[in-house]
Amino acid sequence: MRIGELAAATGTSQRLLRYYEERGLLTPERTTNGYRRYAETAVGDVTRIRRLLAAGLPIRVINEVLDCEWDGADYVEPCMEPALRAELAALDSKLDDLRHRRSELLGLIEHIGSR
Repeated sequence: MRIGELAAATGTSQRLLRYYEERGLLTPERTTNGYRRYAETAVGDVTRIRRLLAAGLPIRVINEVLDCEWDGADYVEPCMEPALRAELAALDSKLDDLRHRRSELLGLIEHIGSR
């Protein structure tokens, strides 16, 4: 399928599909006249990419796990687990930092005007 067809099938802009290609997430074939041709499986690939992005995963992690088999529903292959757990740990660390900063800021606010 051509890029416009893939865009329509996935609800994704052609510009975003080209970005995914630049980042190595999609690899279309090229016709003799230079047009991109995507396999039918690209629809599922784009769906997975968008779901992983929605989960907050960076492109580098998506590149790591994209080759893992995944049916796009709730089943996730074990090969994805290390990367997903690492991202979860990083997110937990950021949350801890934000909670600490919130607590410090709240402490400052509570002491406004008091000596």
